[in-house]
Amino acid sequence: MDSPISRAEHEEFARRIADQERRQDKRLELLEETVREIGDLTLSVHTLAKSMESMVKEQEQQGKRLQALESRDGEKWRKLMGYIATALSSGAVTLLLSRLIV
Repeated sequence: MDSPISRAEHEEFARRIADQERRQDKRLELLEETVREIGDLTLSVHTLAKSMESMVKEQEQQGKRLQALESRDGEKWRKLMGYIATALSSGAVTLLLSRLIV
């Protein structure tokens, strides 16, 4: 077992180790690139989530403004109907009183 190896065996062993080292280096490069891409993707998702959050807030504000506008128009309509009802009832009372007095 302690017999020395030949020069050819040593060179073959060194070549295989060098080949394996190149393969490992390539795998590490690919892995590092993948980790960078995942980091970029994570940052993009975070940015997208913040953007969505601000869009939701803006939508809520627009909904509140729309509701305020719709209710304001409804209030104006109810006031107008109240004024018309008051005018009609005042006219009816005036007509009734004028008939009673005459």
